[in-house]
Parts: sequence; C-alpha cells; structure tokens
Amino acid sequence: MTHLQAGLSSETTEKARLELNENPDSLHADIQQVRDMIVTRPDIGFLRTDDDFILRFLRARKFNQAETFRLLAQYFQFRQQNLDMFQSFKVDDPGIKRALMDGFPGVLETPDQHGRKILILFASNWDQGRNSFTDILRAILLSLEVLIENPELQINGFILIIDWSNFSFKQASKLTPNILKQAIEGLQDSFPARFGGIHFVNQPWYIHAMYTIIKPFLKDKTRKRIFLHGNNLNSLHQLILPDCLPSEFGGTLPPYDMGIWARTLLGPNYNDETEYTLTYDALHVKENYGGRDKECADKLLKRSQSAVEPGTLRQADRENTAQPLLALD
Repeated sequence: MTHLQAGLSSETTEKARLELNENPDSLHADIQQVRDMIVTRPDIGFLRTDDDFILRFLRARKFNQAETFRLLAQYFQFRQQNLDMFQSFKVDDPGIKRALMDGFPGVLETPDQHGRKILILFASNWDQGRNSFTDILRAILLSLEVLIENPELQINGFILIIDWSNFSFKQASKLTPNILKQAIEGLQDSFPARFGGIHFVNQPWYIHAMYTIIKPFLKDKTRKRIFLHGNNLNSLHQLILPDCLPSEFGGTLPPYDMGIWARTLLGPNYNDETEYTLTYDALHVKENYGGRDKECADKLLKRSQSAVEPGTLRQADRENTAQPLLALD
C-alpha cells in the first residue's frame, strides 16, 4: 500500500482493486499518464494537478486514463464556463449559506450498507423567494468538494435521495431546461464522484414530465441508476437498508436534523455571519468537525483547492417495485 492509499481500510482497498482496477504498484504511473495529457488542452487552466487530486478522478473512471483525463478537463472547463457560480464559492457566501441552512443538501452521518454516503433533498423546502436554484447547486457542489476529500468515499461513492412530497407544480415550473442542463453538466459530467443510485420518492406526475426534458442530457449509465419509488418505501428499502435511513424514509434512525450538515461546515454558531470562512481556494475552519469529516477538513486546510477566479413519506398502500426512470421509455 502506498501513501496514496493511507487510511483506507483493507476492505475498501480490496474493493478498489476489484471494482476500480486500482493497483498500488502502478498508482504513480497511472497518475503521471493523466498528468502528461494536460499539454493537449492548452485552452484549459488546470489549477490543481497533485497526486491526491488526480487520483480521485482515476477512481471515478475506474482507472481508464483517457476517460479520467476527459473528466478532469471537463471539471475545470465547467468552472471556466460558469465563472459566476464559482465566485465567492465558500460556505459563508450568503446564497450558499442559506441553501445549506435550509438543508440543501442533507448529508446523513450513517452510510448505506455498501459504505456510500447518503445525500438527501427535500424538494418542497425550496423557497424560491429565498434560494435560487443556482445557489442550491453551488451548495451541493461545495458539499461534494468537502466530502470527496475522503478517499473512502472516492471508492465507495454516494447515494442521492430526493423526496418530492408537496413539491408544487409552481415550484417545478422553475426547473427550466437550462438550469437542469447546468446541474447535469456540473454533477454528471464534471465532478469526480461515483453515484451508485438516485432515488425519487413521492414524485408527482410533472416530475415524470421533467424527465423527458433532462433525458437527452443523461448518460445511459445514469438513467439506469435513477429509480422511481413513488409512495412505496418497501422498494426503497430493498436497495437501501432501513438501518441506514432516518424515520422520514421509513428507517430506524431518528428524524433528520436539517441543520446538521450546515453546522458541520460552519460550526455550532452557524448563524454568525463572520466567524467562519470556507473558500474554494482554501479552508479556514475553526473546529467542531467530527470523525472523518474533521480529517477531510484538516487535509483541505493544508493545501489550496483548484479555483477559477472572477416531507415525510407515506407508507405504500399497495406493493409495487422501484423502476428505473429508463422504464418510462
């Protein structure tokens, strides 16, 4: 095991070998092959190219060097093409902070049975007079930047659950093709995370209609990992064990505390506007991180990040199985 795999459990190291083709004997050579491709894209500013950073992209693309470099290039290109999104890209930016405090995203402390970090979104909490969709997307991307520092999550990946309970047609009408396309580009095409599943629960009919808008921008692999559960918690539990879920999703854990992730990033006094700063260039976090999150924050404190400068579920009355959105074809 090299220093690049330090801190990984033996189980996760073996998982990386079997599922991602990760070979500790060739890690440095794999990373250098990707780094050597940078000269082929002089139009892009690759603002971070250290070993740890490139490694997360290799893991996201199962050590296919060509696909890894494509993702790395898209990561920086997306930031160059969306400069406004990444100005003041920090936790105490007013827009990002409001989104975080409103639970966008929620991040469960307990992983699923496969070690994947679970992110949750309660769609009806979107107060469109308070949070723009762009700020919600920025808060999600910033949260992922913090979480992906954890090498275990680079390998195990993430799960996203979206509860559409009480999400109105008026709210849905604000999900325009342009902003949906931007979200897909930022999450699917330009970020080095492995998403093992995206689960919709309590989705109304107009969310199905929304799918027809975003479908052309989704990769086939992504479509196969999006599941519609409706009101049926049983189908959700077939894929994510109840022991990993809060009570809102029929799980055995306590109800989700909507402010817990914001407090993790901002500290216990997260209403203080001036006390904490977490920038995309560097993190300045006082304390109050717990467990692995603190380790990730400490690692981020030591080096700069890449930057581009200026509802409660209803129990199913009947049995039905979760269906991939692809089944709508």
